Amino acid sequence: MEVCYQLPVLPLDRPVPKHVLSRRGAISFSSSSSLFGAPDPRQLSQRRGAISYDSSDQTALYIRMLDVRVRSQVGFEPERRSSHPYLCIDFRTLHTRLGSRSGSPGSVSGRRVHRLLSFQRYLHSSRFLRGTPQQIPLHILDEDYTGQARCMLEKVGSWNFDIFLFDRLTNGNSLITLTFHLLNQYGLVELFQLDMVKLWRFLVMVQEDYHSNNPYHNAIHAADVTQAMYCYLREPTLSKSLTSCDILLGLLAAATHDLDHPGVNQPFLIKTDHYLATLYRNTSVLENHHWKSAVGLMRETGLLSHLPAEDSLNMERQLGSLILATDISRQNEYLSKFRTHLDQEDLFLSSPNHRHFILQMALKCADICNPCRPWELSKQWSEKVTEEFFQQGDIEKKHKLEVSPLCDREINTVGNIQIGFMTYVVEPLFAEWARFSDTRLSQTMLGHLGLNKASWSGLQQEQTPGSEETEPSTSGTRGQPDGSAAAATGGTGSKGIPQGSGES
Repeated sequence: MEVCYQLPVLPLDRPVPKHVLSRRGAISFSSSSSLFGAPDPRQLSQRRGAISYDSSDQTALYIRMLDVRVRSQVGFEPERRSSHPYLCIDFRTLHTRLGSRSGSPGSVSGRRVHRLLSFQRYLHSSRFLRGTPQQIPLHILDEDYTGQARCMLEKVGSWNFDIFLFDRLTNGNSLITLTFHLLNQYGLVELFQLDMVKLWRFLVMVQEDYHSNNPYHNAIHAADVTQAMYCYLREPTLSKSLTSCDILLGLLAAATHDLDHPGVNQPFLIKTDHYLATLYRNTSVLENHHWKSAVGLMRETGLLSHLPAEDSLNMERQLGSLILATDISRQNEYLSKFRTHLDQEDLFLSSPNHRHFILQMALKCADICNPCRPWELSKQWSEKVTEEFFQQGDIEKKHKLEVSPLCDREINTVGNIQIGFMTYVVEPLFAEWARFSDTRLSQTMLGHLGLNKASWSGLQQEQTPGSEETEPSTSGTRGQPDGSAAAATGGTGSKGIPQGSGES
């Protein structure tokens, strides 16, 4: 982190310059400093974290945090795409409270502070607010949580990896932590000479640009897809053929494939005349937006600025080709091409074009692999993606718009949607993937898929005994597997009416 020492160290009694506040990174100080209460709170609220300053050793450390907000008493509006609650603690107020060791009516209530702390810090803070002296400083992440997260990362290649638990252990930073770990594990940071500060800033900005208020298309989904992509990259057929550049592109594409997803599908954007639909001419609207957003962050952070311009542009184009492949309306196009290659046995991974095509198929599999996870994980994802569709349907009803397929909570159920989605979208894709890579992982995924489908059928029978439960979902998908059934997919933006597009 030597580059951090080149940054200016500001005296504690001087205001932070405007040009520093205008950057995505800013200045935060240790709780022991005299800055608490000194600067204008409205300036503090604009900071998105960056330099931690400790007056005891005059050392600056770049730690880049997410959306640190000064809240409570100063009355700022909450961030629309909020980060994990621990990043919203008003450290100045807490410091004042601890220093005074009093429960004066004018101070922030203990309940308000407790709500923002992790369980471990909640126990500590309850002692602090009662007046017990404190010797242990507050950490961004509790040490016991960090240790458990490290243990999980040791088994990051397991198909049973619980991304929900991992997200809790990392205080809502699963995408940053996982992606950074995988890039390091492959040695890509050193190989491509990636600047650590730029890389960390890029990953933080990527996680920030996922909407945490989306039930499904959020940073946890991106982390889950990245973990699945890693599992596929480890498959023997791929691991012995892919280049380091292929692996870097695969991981970056997985992490950014749904960047800035608005929580509604492509048909919704088209019928509401959204500017993105106009910009991308109603073709792969969301996928194009995800790609361009990712490229924008890469350029803003200068992640690949040290590479020759031609190489950097080529990587951006390939990244776009991977992300555009996740358009579910083009499912049949990619699946037919994949099946033809397998039938003719003409896939040669020594060819860069063929390796790239396999990366596209791997990302498509990772994107909609939720039905192939163990039931405990798959069920959670199914409920989340269905709730996101139902929320879109509620918006359409509110504004007197035609309700999109599978978005009406009064007609559809989670089971109906999932059974149709598994039958017409997931099973055909993973059957072909198993032909390409006939490994234990492929058989495991197909096994979970069958069990999960049976579980949903069983739940449907319990809810409506004696009726044909799967009919509402499947009737709307026969002959159109890339249409309304595709709307249940958990990883792409253009879920709905097929929208043809050119070759990515």
